[in-house]
Amino acid sequence: MAGHSAALISTEELARRMDAPGLRLFDCTTYLRPRPEGGYNVESGRANYDQGHIPGAAFLDIAGEISEPDSKLRFTMPSLGALTTAFAAKGIGHGTFVVLYSHASPNWATRVWWMLRAIGFDDAAILDGGLDKWKAEGRPLSTAVTRYPAATLTLRGRPEIFVDKEAIKAAIGKTDTLTLNALSHDQHKGTGGVVYGRAGRIAGSSCVPAASLFGPDKTLKPIAELRAAFEGVGAAPDKRVLVYCGGGIAATLDAFVLTALLGHKNVSVYDNSMQEWSNDASLPMETG
Repeated sequence: MAGHSAALISTEELARRMDAPGLRLFDCTTYLRPRPEGGYNVESGRANYDQGHIPGAAFLDIAGEISEPDSKLRFTMPSLGALTTAFAAKGIGHGTFVVLYSHASPNWATRVWWMLRAIGFDDAAILDGGLDKWKAEGRPLSTAVTRYPAATLTLRGRPEIFVDKEAIKAAIGKTDTLTLNALSHDQHKGTGGVVYGRAGRIAGSSCVPAASLFGPDKTLKPIAELRAAFEGVGAAPDKRVLVYCGGGIAATLDAFVLTALLGHKNVSVYDNSMQEWSNDASLPMETG
């Protein structure tokens, strides 16, 4: 357990609050299945949800329901207006408290948390440990499908918490901005792991792998360890931090920890990340 934050909820606390009338609980699981030729196939977690989920949880399909359908890249953010409409249709609205979880990795839940933040909705929390911890504790599962009634939701946009390649390019060499890679150290160095195009990293960027922020039980590491990991690469609270990964998913876990747990105020996610950057030969990269 990383420490107390309104944006992080324990399995014990969720179990106590299951009957709260305004609770909106979502399974956000997606799977990335590596392809032999490189890259990933995206697989909805719906089949896993149907086999057993936390009682009362609805399923939220990130790729199918809240990503831009016309983008050539995966998981691209839709317009904030379209996103607000989509979330309202799922039952997220004023007076609701949203709890997000995923299986195998918290990145999917934090992606939705960050998207909610982008439309100005802050009454959302991540289930620490996700479905893995819930099941490990022998808590109940359900196969009943939940759908919440549509809600009313007003857009209070924070477009600045997502950035594009121009913002990343402009930040290279700036001492007041840290560009941070949430992929593995091997991917960062260009020595291994899945490659999205050219191997390596955005020029001048540092690395705090999202996968290093949680333990085997999928709960986030203690707050002192999290703080040390980011301080170790120079992520001071007064710096602007721009986080990227392969497709804007893992980056949101770094961004969540920085924002919700460590109190950073100026953090943004590069939405299309390496799937865009590494395939544009005009954009600078490094290896080693």
